[in-house]
Amino acid sequence: MAGGRWSSPTLAAVVDGSRRSGAEESDNAVGSRSGVSAAPDGRSSDFVQSLERGLAVIRAFGAERPQLTLSEVAKATGLTRAAARRFLLTLVQLGYARSDARVFSLRPRVLELGYAYLSALGLPEVAQPHLEELGAQLHESASISVLDGDDIVYVVRVPSRRIMSVTIALGTRFPAYATSMGRALLAHLRPLQLEKYLAAVRLDPLTPMTLLDRDQLRQVLERVRHDGYAIVDQELELGLRSVAAPIRDWRGSVIAALNVSAHVTAVSLEALRSEFLPHLLATAREIEADLAAPRSGSSRVP
Repeated sequence: MAGGRWSSPTLAAVVDGSRRSGAEESDNAVGSRSGVSAAPDGRSSDFVQSLERGLAVIRAFGAERPQLTLSEVAKATGLTRAAARRFLLTLVQLGYARSDARVFSLRPRVLELGYAYLSALGLPEVAQPHLEELGAQLHESASISVLDGDDIVYVVRVPSRRIMSVTIALGTRFPAYATSMGRALLAHLRPLQLEKYLAAVRLDPLTPMTLLDRDQLRQVLERVRHDGYAIVDQELELGLRSVAAPIRDWRGSVIAALNVSAHVTAVSLEALRSEFLPHLLATAREIEADLAAPRSGSSRVP
């Protein structure tokens, strides 16, 4: 799966700055205004292009590219070598990257960028013990993800044994349409949001079993919304099947999805429904109950 549309990056990938090519470093930020005007490319005049490019430099690194030369960073981001060098040296000075004069790599401090998001979400500390218990009960991997654009992003995970050809870590992204968690999340989008997604998403045949018909996908999502869970059988990767359920916050809004994955030789579809699903749904309700419980120092205004 290496080189596909999804990635298993550092946790900084949760901070999703898009990549843009450019010849020179520049700022498009304009001072405080009473209104927000749009630039010719449709962006706000307050858009800071140098920040976008700095994030692109961070995102150039990943599980498959932990170390990069200056030329490789420039090529991956579309920046000139001079601009890429300035961004890299700034990251080094800030403690987010290291360099041995030829090769650059990220330092653990870059995880702060992703953890800031995860901490605000409130899921990791609440869900982790529940996922550990679920994984121990079923002897399989358990994960939680959120929807980010057309992809799901893993924010909590308790692995069991290796069942996929790529490493799944916090920040890993997969296309939502081909995953159980993605379908559990897509099924609860507002109708207009869902139609916008279905009209724009690129449906790639990830395996011979991947569902590619938009009308059929719409019907599947309607069934998921009605049933309260989603099952995907070998549509993301051959040999992998999973079941997922939505997780709601204290307002009742779906904010994430929980799943359990297993290899087809270990768990049948019937077992996934009859044995795994009850535990999965129970765990989702327990997480929701903990999310709804008041925590010290917190206040809620409906």
